[in-house]
Amino acid sequence: MANKRYKASLELIESGKFYDPAEAMALVCQTAKAKFDETVELHVRLGVDSRHADQQVRGAVVLPNGTGKTVRTLVFCKENLYEAAKAAGADYFGGADYVEKITKENWFEFDVVIATPDMMGVIGRLGKILGPKGLMPNPKAGTVTMDVARAVSEAKAGKIEYRLDKTNIIHCPIGKVSFGADKLGENFDTLMGAIIKAKPAAAKGQYIKSCVIASTMGPGIKINSAKLGN
Repeated sequence: MANKRYKASLELIESGKFYDPAEAMALVCQTAKAKFDETVELHVRLGVDSRHADQQVRGAVVLPNGTGKTVRTLVFCKENLYEAAKAAGADYFGGADYVEKITKENWFEFDVVIATPDMMGVIGRLGKILGPKGLMPNPKAGTVTMDVARAVSEAKAGKIEYRLDKTNIIHCPIGKVSFGADKLGENFDTLMGAIIKAKPAAAKGQYIKSCVIASTMGPGIKINSAKLGN
């Protein structure tokens, strides 16, 4: 059944065609045939080499329409900031007790980890656990900060982190199919704007090699990257 749906979706896409972003957003909503509200993901291949420190592309941006996902936050801070974290809506906050919980109980009931700079020593041994999952707090992503209230609020509002994987591709959610083409387009523009702005000075040649969007169960839709600014 799923295969049948996928084939039907595929027929809506012109083979080899590169779509303008607005067309692509409308099409991704049409090709999402699953019985649940599918997530729309953006996959951008960049003309950089992530093995070189001066060609890293990483940062964070708040999507204007959020991600459609409920974000659970864990804050590592000293007791004097517990109230601020709680008031901003943090789901969990504490110190060494959560390090123990993660290492001993394999506990991962959170989506974003925020830490104050003075707590990085405490959570240092979580690097090998959180790092591979992309959950380790990082100053570039705004998740290592003394302003925990702001970091929590932004995470809840739909702040996402973008970073290159080993194959020089950025994978990011830009919302749910139920958002509709216009809201997905606004999120797409915001994320692509941030990625383009983050272009390393050392990057040579074409920066955006390819750009594809797809819903969770749907086929990939190629976007005309020539119009996105290189």
